[in-house]
Amino acid sequence: MKKHLLALLLLAPGLAAAQTTYPFLVKGKIGQLSAPAKIYLVYGPQVLDSATLENGAFEMKGATDWPHSAALVLARQGKLGDNANGQAYFQAPDRQFIFLSPEPVTVTSADSLPKARVVGGPQLAAYQRLNATLKPFAARFKAARAQGESAALAKEYAQTVRAFIKANPNAWASLEQLQQLQMEGPPPYAEVAPLYEAFSPELKNSGPGRFYGEMLQGLKATAIGAEAPNFTQATPDGKQVSLADYRGKYVLVDFWASWCGPCRQENPAVIKAYNAYKGRNFDILGVSLDKEGEQAKWLKAIQDDHLAWTQVSDLQGWQNAAAQRYGVRSIPQNFLIDPAGKIVAANLRGDELQAKLAQLIK
Repeated sequence: MKKHLLALLLLAPGLAAAQTTYPFLVKGKIGQLSAPAKIYLVYGPQVLDSATLENGAFEMKGATDWPHSAALVLARQGKLGDNANGQAYFQAPDRQFIFLSPEPVTVTSADSLPKARVVGGPQLAAYQRLNATLKPFAARFKAARAQGESAALAKEYAQTVRAFIKANPNAWASLEQLQQLQMEGPPPYAEVAPLYEAFSPELKNSGPGRFYGEMLQGLKATAIGAEAPNFTQATPDGKQVSLADYRGKYVLVDFWASWCGPCRQENPAVIKAYNAYKGRNFDILGVSLDKEGEQAKWLKAIQDDHLAWTQVSDLQGWQNAAAQRYGVRSIPQNFLIDPAGKIVAANLRGDELQAKLAQLIK
């Protein structure tokens, strides 16, 4: 979960809206601490602000491109330490999560941030309700991973988040959570579109709101039962291949990249399904999100992973034209298309692909 959230936070600067900014004010008192003690305002790997404590008191002012969660981290010796990958945001023992918006936030504690009382306006209150609802999942996920039962719990977690979003359509925390859900894999259009449409115009017109709306259009175009968008791209040797060339057979359109560890880990399962069903009206078309200048790495990954099916790319990375048409925001991602060109399944992992093919191909 943390790695997906970090990916979203790293993406955040690209979502910024130029027209509107939102001021914030965070102030409080932590015991009687003074210099060198400092408090840092952290958003993933970004340090948004800091303040030296004076008799425990601090105040930070600024502006954000949209309201969002953040963490206060207390550094009693003044130094935050390494936060290049969000270590302080996720792991600092003396931290407290808050929500930045135009509503002032006040933090008070006799000795530490985890024990602090945090008060603010309705946006913070909504965020705190969300955290209280999701808190029990941390221990449950730890136990589920030990028992190999994470998938079922992940579905329950997503259902809980969607229920919160539905009940809080004006909360910026709802938009943030809707974004985070997609980092676990593309959500079903029918489930998330009504949640997004219920948001206020302010949320939908923000940078992340518009970004999510564009992603939704891709989801709509590739929903189960929709006609698969056609595309044409080149193989490594320059041959132009079109998805339409596969009409009349089942084809798995598999989005991946040489640098994508989870994609490479998934390849053995895809190979297993390919070997079981090749020659039985089934094929695979791989679409790489490698970039120009990385063709050698792409070719090496094809060879190293023993991928025997056709591979294409326009070498535009995340701007790959086919990925754009399919609304791809994370990889690995795949779409199973039937002989008539309709999408019949998506994001099949592990043995799911072979099980689905067994249902369809007799």
